Amino acid sequence: MNTNIKSQPTIFVIFGGTGDLNARKLAPALYNLYLEGWLPEQFALIGTGRTKLSDDDFRERMLKDINEFSRSGEAKEDKWQGFVPNVYYQAADVQNADTYQEFANRIKQLEEEWKTEANVIYYLAVAPNFFPVIAENLSKAGLTTDVERTRIVIEKPFGHDLESAKELNKLLGCIFQEKQIYRIDHYLGKETVQNIMAFRFANAIMEPLWNRNNIEHVQISVTEQLGVGERTGYYDGSGALRDMIQNHLLQLLCIVAMEPPVNFTAEEVRDRKVDVLRAMRRFTPDSVRDSAVRGQYGPGWIEGEKVPGYREEPGANPESNTETFAAVKFFVDNWRWQGVPFYLRTGKRLHRSASIITIQFKDVPHSIFPPEMADTMRKNRLVISIQPEMSIRLQVQAKRPGVDMVLNTVDMVFDYKGTYVAQAPEAYETLLLDVMLGDQTLFMRADQVEEAWDLVMPILNAWQNRASQNFPNYSADSWGPEVAEALVAKDGFHWFTIPLSSKK
Repeated sequence: MNTNIKSQPTIFVIFGGTGDLNARKLAPALYNLYLEGWLPEQFALIGTGRTKLSDDDFRERMLKDINEFSRSGEAKEDKWQGFVPNVYYQAADVQNADTYQEFANRIKQLEEEWKTEANVIYYLAVAPNFFPVIAENLSKAGLTTDVERTRIVIEKPFGHDLESAKELNKLLGCIFQEKQIYRIDHYLGKETVQNIMAFRFANAIMEPLWNRNNIEHVQISVTEQLGVGERTGYYDGSGALRDMIQNHLLQLLCIVAMEPPVNFTAEEVRDRKVDVLRAMRRFTPDSVRDSAVRGQYGPGWIEGEKVPGYREEPGANPESNTETFAAVKFFVDNWRWQGVPFYLRTGKRLHRSASIITIQFKDVPHSIFPPEMADTMRKNRLVISIQPEMSIRLQVQAKRPGVDMVLNTVDMVFDYKGTYVAQAPEAYETLLLDVMLGDQTLFMRADQVEEAWDLVMPILNAWQNRASQNFPNYSADSWGPEVAEALVAKDGFHWFTIPLSSKK
């Protein structure tokens, strides 16, 4: 139990309270934080949307969502009865500045009841075009003036390109201080992602190996078996590069590649991540052709069920040039990583859903074993599985049992399920708690967002100006287009799909 949090009354105002994000992630996360004693005794959740609902109507919807999506299972009656009196609903048109006075009145009323000032967190779980409107209207209503107690949480996508990201940063910077702005990337809240920091910087044996002298290359893959489905309206203007690589995968790369921070403060950690992005080699039109490939899925079969291609999805443009797969080779031009390729890959309708980081170490400088003994010998590999399983595997060589000397690969495994009894929190639970604490370590800073956009803009521009002539170029249930395999094969490598010990 954190007594510091218990002493800080908190009001959450969730714009988009009737939407999918609140239903699947935010409401269950806040309820689980309540169950585990992380919410302060005085808290309130105010959902808002255009739908006309009473407090009781909204509470019933929340209960249904929590029962369906919470990791803790269906809500127990006694616990729910303790939580639900703190839940309210306020119908509002976010584009109407007058309605924000109602939020001010509700906040004032709660603070008077509690006889103390509260931290107020505005969570923008809405379409990106509403971000500026809500921020400006909050300011007009005088709801942003308390720098120490007011915070705003912005969901991705943060901008559509570099210029729009700069514009949004500038607008928010005129209303809020940077320490009030929480640009959320839920990948950074995942337990295994956070453990990369612990694994790297809490173990003396890793730091001497974590450089170009010992590491051959790095792969970061986030693959999805699902298709776009009914999200074509959003996805057709985004694509895999914007949707995943510009934010999620580049953030994973930063954690893998960053220099050791002096301490574990938010600014120090984020400074080191920005250093990585600034050191990354920029693309030219020619290098885009050599270092980035794209794909779009066609129809196929997934687990015995026929699925449509991207252009046949509901609402999709039958001639869409949007990529549903992207793979890019990056370089970090600094002393630690010079010459080490970082391969990032993501796609939809692939063979398996998984998020895996693989560190491939160099071969031994000299093998003392004859070929017949070392036929199955492989290079050492560190495999960090973020999902579906949470594990860290160090793959090393060992002698196979028997009278003869035969080497094969074995795994030294740290597995969450096998090590800890307690259930790991969902990413949104960790991140919402950090917002309450005022800890920005796991949130993106303005310069970090802009550096990431600056890095991928040459690829986006090249693809926009040069339509692909062979879409769709991979079938559902494959591992992506052939050009993706060629991207790594020309360097003498291949994509790692699943940990060697996995039987699936």
